[in-house]
Amino acid sequence: MSLLKRFFFLPLFIIFVCLFFFPYKQVVAFYFEDSDRLIAFFPIAESQTFQIVYTHSIHFTDVVETYTIFEKELVLTELMYENFAVGMPSNAEGNEVFERRDGKYVITNMNRRFRTIDLRIGQVRANHRLIYKGKEIVLGEKIGYGKWVRIVPTRISLWQQLKGVNIIDE
Repeated sequence: MSLLKRFFFLPLFIIFVCLFFFPYKQVVAFYFEDSDRLIAFFPIAESQTFQIVYTHSIHFTDVVETYTIFEKELVLTELMYENFAVGMPSNAEGNEVFERRDGKYVITNMNRRFRTIDLRIGQVRANHRLIYKGKEIVLGEKIGYGKWVRIVPTRISLWQQLKGVNIIDE
């Protein structure tokens, strides 16, 4: 009987361990600086979009960046802002479309790709927020004001999910 248990439970245990550490869930992950220390994440499918919103430090109005995930990259698809100021584009490039909509400037049809985005979460005015599936999350409250994070589209395992904080489904 002991031999039967060994041949049955050992492979079952090995399969369980492999599944526990296999990176299967597509997420947008927030890592501490440029390390592999996972701070937070949220699950996302490739076709879904999310937004990062922040208050511009010069003109104090919101800037909305819309992203999607494609081929392991963050793709900036739209940019919306209220005022031309330092750091804000005054026109579209290539196939992008620049328009004024409801008193705001909007650049659509963007296809700017990033493997990672480094972000210093604002301490005073920036008020960085994540908008996903109708939820608005203040990043400073979840991750920490003044922290430097690296935003990465990746796949994580069940083990990594237990170590990080799902900032959408808390």
